[in-house]
Amino acid sequence: MRKLINKQQELKGPSLTIKWAFTSSFFIFVVFTIFAVITYKSSINLIVAKERTNVERTIGEVSTRLSNANQELTLVNVYRALTESDDAENTLYDENMTLEGNMLRTDSFIADLGQPQLSLGIYDLDKKLIFKTQEEYQPLVQSERKNPTIVGIDDQSGFLAVEPIYSKDTREKIGYAQVFYELSNFYEMRSKLLLTLVVLEIVSLLLSSFLGFLLSSYFLKPVKILRDTMEIIRQDPQVDVHVPDIPTNDELADLAAIFNDVIDRIRMYIKQQEQFVEDVSHELRTPVAVIEGHLSLLNRWGKDDPEILEESIQASLQEITRMKSLVQEMLDLSRAEQVDVYYGNETSNAKEVTYQVFNNFKLLYPEFTFTLDDDLEKERALKIYRNHLEQILIIIMDNAVKYSTERKEVHVSISSTLNEFEIAIQDFGEGIPDEDIDKIFNRFYRVDKARARTKGGNGLGLSIAHKLLESYKGHISVESSIGKGTIFRIVIPMVDKKTTD
Repeated sequence: MRKLINKQQELKGPSLTIKWAFTSSFFIFVVFTIFAVITYKSSINLIVAKERTNVERTIGEVSTRLSNANQELTLVNVYRALTESDDAENTLYDENMTLEGNMLRTDSFIADLGQPQLSLGIYDLDKKLIFKTQEEYQPLVQSERKNPTIVGIDDQSGFLAVEPIYSKDTREKIGYAQVFYELSNFYEMRSKLLLTLVVLEIVSLLLSSFLGFLLSSYFLKPVKILRDTMEIIRQDPQVDVHVPDIPTNDELADLAAIFNDVIDRIRMYIKQQEQFVEDVSHELRTPVAVIEGHLSLLNRWGKDDPEILEESIQASLQEITRMKSLVQEMLDLSRAEQVDVYYGNETSNAKEVTYQVFNNFKLLYPEFTFTLDDDLEKERALKIYRNHLEQILIIIMDNAVKYSTERKEVHVSISSTLNEFEIAIQDFGEGIPDEDIDKIFNRFYRVDKARARTKGGNGLGLSIAHKLLESYKGHISVESSIGKGTIFRIVIPMVDKKTTD
């Protein structure tokens, strides 16, 4: 394949590779962003819900233990209630227990109250602080029950919960419990999680852009090859170039194969048109020259001579008739080369068409003896347009009649194999020399040019028949012997039996 041209047509916008890379990166970015947002929100909500549950559990447990007291809460009975200790154990501490004393020594559950971020305050009925677990003083926010709610206290944000304490025995209010759970660790963890997700998203965006560009370049490489090939053909339609084989075995490989097939057909049609113009111009040169000669003769002096005038007129009319016949045959030949475009799905009946042409020739040439051997048990459908089948048979039968000599006989036989129809047409005429058999299907070729012209032939009949059969995936062969005659064997594919039965 010739080198691709260096100067490619400038694109009106970004290349398909860039668009695909950008689209895939944007899609991955959006998907990852949605995933990150959902993950972030879910994680935060889960942690917040867990912390709220812990605060509810803590203040609930504190309220349950303090409700065992029978009188207004004091430092001593608060300590006894929270530690759930008996009188003997408490005697040692009661005398020395003060608000500023050592922090609470409790069981494993109450030991959780020692967390730095948790502050528990116990208040009497006068809302005076009588017990705390942290050094900082926090006044009672309200006397009514308050479920865990995120609030800000002293530049700190956290869960605040308030619970009035009622004695189990007297059912009287004996004090208040207030819990404040500071969320600085939570906010720090939330910031780190958000930063991690942002970093991962940026990395994923860069990585997806890079991988998207590589993958799009790889998968769209055949498209670029197609574009470059089209550009070469656009600049030079006559250049013999094809798209290289694409080993991906996918739609792009099929597209390349279809493109090559279309290009081959276009080139074939262009070649046919060029051949058509060349042949017509060559063959029309003689009749045009003849007509021009007669007209010049008449123009000079022949128009005053009735005999010369009549002769020139008749000769000109004859040449015009030949020209009409020639143009029609050239058009037939051109159409025969495009059968797959117009008649690809047409069919015809073998016996019906053969008998019709055979009977027509019997009427046209009563001086000839025509015989037909039919070995077909039943009608068979052929993969060929009916008019084209008639045209092929007429061409061969007409040649058999034209080139017969003293023995005016034409034998026709039809038969079939597994999937092909065969017809043989035999004459007993002058025959074809061996050196001419391979050339008789060429355009305008005549074995005996002088005799062929007197018989009215243009040398295109066999070319038309050969091209038609070739277009329908059939073929034609010739057997001939000088002075004994010629046999033309025609083979045409039949329609599948399952379709016709």
